[in-house]
Amino acid sequence: MKAGRKKQLLTEKETALMNMLWERGPLFVREMVDLYPDPKPHFNTVATTIRILESKGYVDHEVLGGSHRFRAVADRSEFRSKSLGDVIRNFFGNSYKVAISSLIEDEKISVDEVKEILDIIEKKNNNTQQDH
Repeated sequence: MKAGRKKQLLTEKETALMNMLWERGPLFVREMVDLYPDPKPHFNTVATTIRILESKGYVDHEVLGGSHRFRAVADRSEFRSKSLGDVIRNFFGNSYKVAISSLIEDEKISVDEVKEILDIIEKKNNNTQQDH
């Protein structure tokens, strides 16, 4: 992502295209259209959306044989962290505890997965304490 730009939330269409680029690497607009499930969006819709992403500084292109091949320049982990933070802030009162409790209540996360998360936290805490 270009330096000095404030991160903006992605629309659903923009997110779909960024995921394609993050997972597949550089793509032509036609290839992006082909990757969509049916009903596929119109070529011009995808071309417009990818140009918007480029104007935001998240995507760049190279010219190959008269066509533009696009690639992600924004890091996926930055968006993951920002998006999760926005969801926690906007829907869970800025409480990760409330968010995880909601996942447990809605049976979206299992007891085993919670135990795995606790193990990750304990390992991180142990590593942090050893560094001091």
